[in-house]
Amino acid sequence: MKAITREIVPQSKIDYSDLELTEKLVALNRVAKVVKGGKRLNFRAVVVVGDGNGHVGVGLGKAREVPEAIRKAGVSARKSLIKVPMSGTTIPHEILAKFRAARVLLKPASPGTGAIAGGGVRAVVEAAGIKDVLTKSMGSKGPVNVCKATLLALSSLRNPGEAIARRKTELQLEETEGNG
Repeated sequence: MKAITREIVPQSKIDYSDLELTEKLVALNRVAKVVKGGKRLNFRAVVVVGDGNGHVGVGLGKAREVPEAIRKAGVSARKSLIKVPMSGTTIPHEILAKFRAARVLLKPASPGTGAIAGGGVRAVVEAAGIKDVLTKSMGSKGPVNVCKATLLALSSLRNPGEAIARRKTELQLEETEGNG
């Protein structure tokens, strides 16, 4: 299976004002820049927001103080919200996505399995409201790239019924063009 590296069909912006979003802090790092006077400390936060009903977003924020970095990451995550197609409590099909050096494999699971995931993948999957899924994170273990790879995988999922309907309409269009 070939890994998805970019969004195939760009998703439209989601209005998050009417959604009940929960924030989850995935990672918080202290980064230092060495300047003439010594070290200049900053903080980097990775936050996942979701409503547990198919909407999820990932954001990155940087600031001099921790609360400000978390706030910025939350704002960024709300701007990157996507709608995840679900099949009951799991995902419709298997998918492999790659973002930079991180690769994430998501597989549908039978009801009652739970979210078999770790780190950033678990945070994104739980925020989206996916209850039963099997995952494997390969390559980079960095929380930023793993979260973004998971978000890319979820945004690339397609509902089988919609895909079949789209293909039928494309086939009908080709037939009408060929006859006319």
